[in-house]
Amino acid sequence: MAEFMELEGQDGVRMAWNVIPGTKQEASNCVVPVSAVYTPIKPFPNMPVLPYAPLRCRNCRSVLNPFSIVDFAAKIWICPFCFQRNHFPPHYASISDENLPAELFPQYTTIEYQSPGEASSIPPVFMFVVDTSIIEEEMAFLKSALSQAIGLLPDNSLVGLITFGTLVHVHELGFGTIPKTYVFKGSKDVSKEQLLEQMNFFLIKPKPPTGVIAGARDGLSSESIARFLLPASDCEFALNSILEELQKDPWPTPVDQRASRCSGTALSIAASLLGACVPGSGARILAFIGGPSTEGPGAIVSKNLSDPIRSHKDLDKDSAPHYHKAVKFYEALAKQLVHQGHVLDLFACALDQVGVAELKVAVEKTGGLVVLAESFGHSVFKDSLRRVFRSEDKDLGLSSNGIFEINCSKDIKVQGILGPCASLEKKGPLCSDTIVGQGSTSAWKMCGLDQATSLCLIFEIVKKEIPDATLHYQHSTAEMRLRVTSLSRRWVAGPGSIQDLIAGFDQEAAAVVMARLVSFKMEIEAEFDPIRWLDKALIHMCSRFGDYQKDSPSSFSLSPRFSIFPQFMFHLRRSQFVQVFNNSPDETAYFRMILNRENVANSVVMIQPSLISYSFQSAPEPALLDVAAIAADRILLLDSYFTIVIFHGSTIAQWRKAGYHNQPEHQAFAQLLQAPRDDADAIINERFPVPRLVICDQHGSQVRICWVGFSLNIGFQGGAGQFFPLELSESGL
Repeated sequence: MAEFMELEGQDGVRMAWNVIPGTKQEASNCVVPVSAVYTPIKPFPNMPVLPYAPLRCRNCRSVLNPFSIVDFAAKIWICPFCFQRNHFPPHYASISDENLPAELFPQYTTIEYQSPGEASSIPPVFMFVVDTSIIEEEMAFLKSALSQAIGLLPDNSLVGLITFGTLVHVHELGFGTIPKTYVFKGSKDVSKEQLLEQMNFFLIKPKPPTGVIAGARDGLSSESIARFLLPASDCEFALNSILEELQKDPWPTPVDQRASRCSGTALSIAASLLGACVPGSGARILAFIGGPSTEGPGAIVSKNLSDPIRSHKDLDKDSAPHYHKAVKFYEALAKQLVHQGHVLDLFACALDQVGVAELKVAVEKTGGLVVLAESFGHSVFKDSLRRVFRSEDKDLGLSSNGIFEINCSKDIKVQGILGPCASLEKKGPLCSDTIVGQGSTSAWKMCGLDQATSLCLIFEIVKKEIPDATLHYQHSTAEMRLRVTSLSRRWVAGPGSIQDLIAGFDQEAAAVVMARLVSFKMEIEAEFDPIRWLDKALIHMCSRFGDYQKDSPSSFSLSPRFSIFPQFMFHLRRSQFVQVFNNSPDETAYFRMILNRENVANSVVMIQPSLISYSFQSAPEPALLDVAAIAADRILLLDSYFTIVIFHGSTIAQWRKAGYHNQPEHQAFAQLLQAPRDDADAIINERFPVPRLVICDQHGSQVRICWVGFSLNIGFQGGAGQFFPLELSESGL
């Protein structure tokens, strides 16, 4: 596995098959598709940033890279994709074997270009959309968190504020004399033209002709825009004053009804306002929602408490009356935001559902962040919100307006991408007839992305592959950059190729690809049986790559390259991505959204939690996810990505309660107690959303939380000591 992590450290890519099956039939027999999990703007300390524009092929527009064939005498380079001969421009006249430009260095398969003068003139834009239909206690928590967040905003960033409950209030921050707001009815969908007219954008300038969309480039003056979007340094006092006076939605709520909440209308108005004021900029809508939408477009449930919020069972039976209409509304909103280049970030905090399942399409297609917590006072929400604006070494590296393109040799096609992006519908010979996720295109829009955002590309093999990926995006420093990653993988075909395929199999990347695929299929295929699909896939993999004698189960063995993959499948089929029982549609949508944007290392932890054991007898070491790992004199650290549990054995808990760790003669015990806390803090500081931390003792009141992470390993051992679950219902080994 180390060599695959080394490749990821160079290019940000993990491929399930690092040796490519040479024909379509052989690729089909491999079960796990030829695929790549790519982190487009993963930071590399030694990656050069070139201060000039890239040199592109005049035929296929791919970029000069280390795999290009160069004729130094004739000053010609041959594109490795289409084999077009291209002349070097005059400023490459000095190129030679001893004088290579950085893009031809073999170690620089990933490189960035920064053209002079391409920095964006528009600062980052943040539109806060705040729910006021929440109880007073939650309102106090939310106001406190927002005040802290406003203090962390960059001084030059533009800020706007919209609050909503029964009505939508757009706050005019530029009117400093007295608080001034524009009020819109929550039950009514407001078009962009109606919004601009009601908010008096055309008092000075003439109204644009009918059918023409107004915007900053179409006549809106900077004075008009500054009424609603002000630099953070200029409006911090006004914002804090509004927040201090902000009250719970005053409209009365009958005891037998839910609060009136027009989330969809508020988000639509926010999108239209940003589209009019700052189209094409890296603007973000930060939505803070504390309950289900019950009013206007995007409502997920009626106001009557007698009508339950939709469950998975309701969705399966198609008996959720509001679901499809709400999804259609948010699909239209997603299309609008993608066209404008804007991002929707969702912070959903409530004990009940708020509509994450319906909002998923808008958040995911715009590359937005999502946080799901029980309360606005919970550390998961408060710490995650601070992470968004943190400017330290471990900031998120928020970037915007990325255009991701891929080019391949003629023997491979692209089926699609599973991840936070939107298709640009750039059709061509690279597009496969089989569509997976965002497919039928070779270019995608990434309105928002960060240093951890990862895309899963699914390929269709014709023969061989040398893929090239380019990403043109606005860096967090406001510079426009072009990142180019060029890859080459060996391909094999024929009867003797199976050992080469085994040697190039990355079982962690393969497990993540299968997890994204099964989640995608569960959402789009009505009659899909995920357990059977995973079982059949595992059986076919074992049949193809395992060694065994017919009718002799004890003879079965797998190569060490495949030894962990069955265990990943065992945990995947029991994970929250597949098993929806006891999870709400919102929770399931949330888990899948995080899975679809995280890299391989983090995704593997979601599929199979890690367990570390701490004791006096040895250094910290991995432990099996089994009850046998529990011992009275041990501390266990369980990381399931969304939750981190520190579990003290009964003896350790007794010693801690007795205060032994505070006594000088028991420093070793104090160090043992502190070690898992330090490791947990390190994980929390690097992860977004911030995980929930639970500290519990054996036989204590919170011990049940720890058991959620344990999967009892009931199965049999293969010939090489591999573990396989017993629940494979189909014969074929």
